Amino acid sequence: MITVIIVNYNAGQFLVECIASILTQVRQIIIVDNASDDNSLALCEQQFPQEAKLTIIRNAENLGFATACNIGIKQAKTKQLLFLNPDCRLETNTIKQLSQILDSDNKIGMVGALLLNADGSEQGGGRRAIPTPWRSLVRAFGFYRFAKYWPKLFFDFHLHQQPLPKKPIEVEAISGACMLVKSEAITEVGLWDEGYFLHCEDLDWCLRFWQKGWKILFVPDAKVTHALGVCSKSRPIFVEWHKHKGMMRFYRKFFRQQYSWGLMGWVAVGVWLRFSLIAIYYSLRLSK
Repeated sequence: MITVIIVNYNAGQFLVECIASILTQVRQIIIVDNASDDNSLALCEQQFPQEAKLTIIRNAENLGFATACNIGIKQAKTKQLLFLNPDCRLETNTIKQLSQILDSDNKIGMVGALLLNADGSEQGGGRRAIPTPWRSLVRAFGFYRFAKYWPKLFFDFHLHQQPLPKKPIEVEAISGACMLVKSEAITEVGLWDEGYFLHCEDLDWCLRFWQKGWKILFVPDAKVTHALGVCSKSRPIFVEWHKHKGMMRFYRKFFRQQYSWGLMGWVAVGVWLRFSLIAIYYSLRLSK
């Protein structure tokens, strides 16, 4: 059986819909709430009164996504753990499909689903390559447009631009929005890195799984509708700050010894220039 760990922050009605879509498919649901100030938990208690499968952990402050995930792990009682964003809705067979693939090979450590937008189109992030510093520069400066001429040099790590595979395939990374993981793999790899507050912690975990020899698979038949950004829309600049800060932590942690200081410097300039432009955009938008 499976334990679902949901980190909630002001997801409102989306949290209720998420729970409703998975309640009959799992043994245990742990909601780790990062000091929400909306009615999401009240709605859950109203919709699912005295539900034995449901456990709510209320943090006194927002501890970040990675820390909240680790709190949930320590309460889990099953061999498979599904990390799921509260703005996700799963189809009736999604968890079963993911679980079967996870169990199909002893070397598979985690699997991810096909993330869909509300209009049914594939969402970015569900299947991707690790954004190395070079790949990030290629993306940031638009060099990925030359991939059709030099695919290896200007490879685009956004794999959702490629045709959807017909069967599960091994990938370098999946999204933390929907990630089914073996508990034995967590024991070997370690918990989420709590040095990240929001964003890039899933990439960090995927890379650490890969370094320990665990396979990561993307399952195209397992579908999840993801209302991207529900929990972060109220504080866009705050979210972008931690996203870009997470990028820098990720690059320094894994690539500082592999890349020259010059390239790493350009990466840092690109990251913070991007943040500055996004912050200006949101500031102007919010001032209207």
